[in-house]
Amino acid sequence: MRFDSLTEWLAWQENLHPNAIDMGLERVASVAAVMGLGRPATTVISIAGTNGKGSCATLLESILGAAGYRVGVYTSPHLLRYNERVRVCGREADDVALCAAFERIDQARGATSLTYFEFGTLAALDCFAHASLDVAVLEVGLGGRLDAVNIVSADVALITSIGIDHVEWLGPDREAIGREKAGILRAATPAVYGEVDPPRSVLEEVERLAVPLYCLARDYHYRRADDGWDWCTTAYSHPGLPLPSLSGKYQLQNAAAVLMCLQLLASRLPVSAEALHAGLRSARLAGRFQVLPGPVEWILDVAHNPHAARALVEALRERPCAGCTHLVLAMLADKDAATVSAVLRPVVAAWYCAGLTGARGQSGAQLAASAGLAGAVLSVHADVASACARAAALARAGDRIVVCGSFHTVSEALQYKT
Repeated sequence: MRFDSLTEWLAWQENLHPNAIDMGLERVASVAAVMGLGRPATTVISIAGTNGKGSCATLLESILGAAGYRVGVYTSPHLLRYNERVRVCGREADDVALCAAFERIDQARGATSLTYFEFGTLAALDCFAHASLDVAVLEVGLGGRLDAVNIVSADVALITSIGIDHVEWLGPDREAIGREKAGILRAATPAVYGEVDPPRSVLEEVERLAVPLYCLARDYHYRRADDGWDWCTTAYSHPGLPLPSLSGKYQLQNAAAVLMCLQLLASRLPVSAEALHAGLRSARLAGRFQVLPGPVEWILDVAHNPHAARALVEALRERPCAGCTHLVLAMLADKDAATVSAVLRPVVAAWYCAGLTGARGQSGAQLAASAGLAGAVLSVHADVASACARAAALARAGDRIVVCGSFHTVSEALQYKT
């Protein structure tokens, strides 16, 4: 074996390929073929979208698991442990399984150079191949058409939302980005769209491939009702559902799309009302409006683009606090900090801008400048831990501290809090 530890494998993978992001299917598909990796489960659900992918994957995992199915889930990125990316029957893959998968990939790839993400995707598929799964839930990492996950054809494709993000790779507007995300669609294979306004580019691909598309507010509906919610199509309904355990009103939209996916698969994967209720109640996902209670409440959210920032603001307004909102913000340099900060500004009393390291990182001072925070109550910090410590020192009982801007930001905040 090339390496004995997961840490060594991951460090090596980070520098193996000349480009950290190198989209395309040829390399990863050729290695998958050598390894004999076909469909990772009897049924496959692929999820693309700007926001909401991780929440939908977790809800599917929780509901299908409650129904007794063997479920494998591949998501990215991770918050604290790389193992979070690959789960089988609710358990993270251990270091031994991941290292063994990496070794098999290394032996199969020959002279083919793979990115960090391509290694991870193949490792997930390899782990799933050894797990006798009923269902594999695959989250697309970036875009869809040229993402490594797209070497697998799904039985149902879910596009959660389309907003402006990753413009360097996906294009400058929703039409271009939608075209990339629609790349996970397959001819005559059903798909779900989790919003009410699919871009024209998605609809054009749907027509070209004769895809049965199910859109929110056209083909399926949901409604908040007292302490629960209702979901229906013209033919099916689920009244009196419990609210998802994931916080934020926007999670109802994610859950509604998940129920549409499950309805499309009901003939092969029936889910009882009891399992549906249990799965909605038990789903857990760190870093998505994650509330850490106390005299000063902490809320951790991976929101890192305008679309997600608007959802975060809505959730904060639904959960008012007696005091002030302190916001710890750290973002990668290629994100739209100006728009994100403008969206957040109405609910924030004090800002703590922190730096992130790495090739796409930036200093707290650079972030403050790009976010246009001149004139705001602002302090600048070298790292997230320092910003969190300063916010904690200044916050008073009844205040809250919100941390957002990146998966890296929330990861560092979780480490600070633990």
